[in-house]
Amino acid sequence: MVVKNIKGKKVTKKNIAKTYPAVGNVYVSSGMNNTIISITDEKGNALFNGSSGMFGFRNSRQATPYAATKVAEETGLKAFKAGVREVNVFVKGAGQGRVSSIKALKTTGLKVVSITDITPLPHNGCRPSKKRRN
Repeated sequence: MVVKNIKGKKVTKKNIAKTYPAVGNVYVSSGMNNTIISITDEKGNALFNGSSGMFGFRNSRQATPYAATKVAEETGLKAFKAGVREVNVFVKGAGQGRVSSIKALKTTGLKVVSITDITPLPHNGCRPSKKRRN
């Protein structure tokens, strides 16, 4: 489906139901400063993405659970309109937007099939710096 944009450029709308199955993956990266959500198909091709900065949140407000909720709602609605119905959620990071973004995905109409935590944890990795002396 081709739709003319305001500036005259042709914009194609993505319709997932025709080309891909209605199952997708949602990657929630919740850091201490921002929350980034990307929705992919089963192969890993990126379809939709959003961050709290894209939706008008600035500075310390980007890391709030409310910002993560708004990002998940808007990005989830885009995916739902395109034909995605079921999602597997992969959560990464230790920020405040982890749980609230998953709840917001459920409210958009997407069926959450599984939730997986893929936060990288060191297996006794780098040596810590020397102890501070007073």
